[in-house]
Amino acid sequence: MARRYHKQKKEREKLAEALAAPPQAPDREAAPAAETPPVQPGDRLTVRFTDVAFGGEGVARAGEFVIFAPFVIDGELAEVRVEKVKPRFARARLLRVIEPSPHRVEPRCPYFGVCGGCQYQHIAYERQLELKRRQVREVLHRLGGVDPETVRPPVPCPRPYHYRNRLMVRSWWSRAEERMFVGFLRRESRWVVDVEECALAEPALNEELRRVRADPPRRSGLKKALRLPPEGWVVPPDSFFQNNFFMLPKLAETARERLADAGSRFLIDAYCGVGFFAVELAGAVERFAGVEIDAQAVRAARLNAARRGAENGEFIRGSAEEKLPRLLADFTPEASTIILDPPRVGCAPSTVEALRAARPAQILYVSCHPATLARDLKRLCEGGLYAPRAIVPLDMFPQTQHVECVADLRKS
Repeated sequence: MARRYHKQKKEREKLAEALAAPPQAPDREAAPAAETPPVQPGDRLTVRFTDVAFGGEGVARAGEFVIFAPFVIDGELAEVRVEKVKPRFARARLLRVIEPSPHRVEPRCPYFGVCGGCQYQHIAYERQLELKRRQVREVLHRLGGVDPETVRPPVPCPRPYHYRNRLMVRSWWSRAEERMFVGFLRRESRWVVDVEECALAEPALNEELRRVRADPPRRSGLKKALRLPPEGWVVPPDSFFQNNFFMLPKLAETARERLADAGSRFLIDAYCGVGFFAVELAGAVERFAGVEIDAQAVRAARLNAARRGAENGEFIRGSAEEKLPRLLADFTPEASTIILDPPRVGCAPSTVEALRAARPAQILYVSCHPATLARDLKRLCEGGLYAPRAIVPLDMFPQTQHVECVADLRKS
């Protein structure tokens, strides 16, 4: 738990540094940070917030110095207290909103602000979509050099609450209350907040949570995954599947539209998991292949293909960088589309190099983390080899900072 917390904290600090720095031309060095920050820990400030950055924190400025604070909305005037100061930015705690935004709403969840799962329950859903598009554009432009105009409006979720089909709950013994807490990590902490019901979880999943709470784990520090099985799909317990069933048709439709626009005859699903994209798009191509390193997931993918009549392809066990050269040589790169749906950390450099060497006509990169997507797009597009044709955000995770993106890259 501690290792994951510190890793996420380090990622957030690195991203904050990048977003706090003023935009620079590609051939110019970044301006140095101020020697003496204009604020100090403990300072109470009244500031106007002008933006909400990726990660969910509001952005205000003291001159060129950036102040981040959670649970505010762009346009709001608020009083904050500075807690941490870095060379380019400071983090502050919200004390009170003086002039609220017209987009501010009452959060539905009593744990909001304490539990670390949600960042946007205080913002009207339509505004959340606008903010996420702006954030994707900003991150991809700053970190990846992507033209912001390629980012389309987000595809909304038809169910902004009670949509999650998977939860990771944790146990923690509270000495103060002499009982076991069962819930989720607190915001900015390694400790656990005791949760009776999650406002994002499907009702059937909250029933599972109540059963766990009725018979809690005997030890502190344990994790337990609660999951609803997807109808019509074989998914082993440890294999990945999207957490929002209500957005699955829209995700498949987006990928299908981009594939049809490229006119590819062949498809390679390079991190295929249980075969979702390969099976869903099999009817749009002559042949397909799925590549996955997890043997259980490969077996499940073959069963899913058989159940859904996807008989024009195969699933292969192995790493993407190892299998791509042979598959592309067999399929003809000029008529092939590669789908990448890697873990949150993105693609390995060797995978990027294998793709650049093979040069398929289209790469569809599916990512839930715009910062790693920006990094990998920059690598793939280096030297003008590829260019983004369209980037489509999909709101798979309403009320949170997270957003799924489908990036369509074409050979230049």
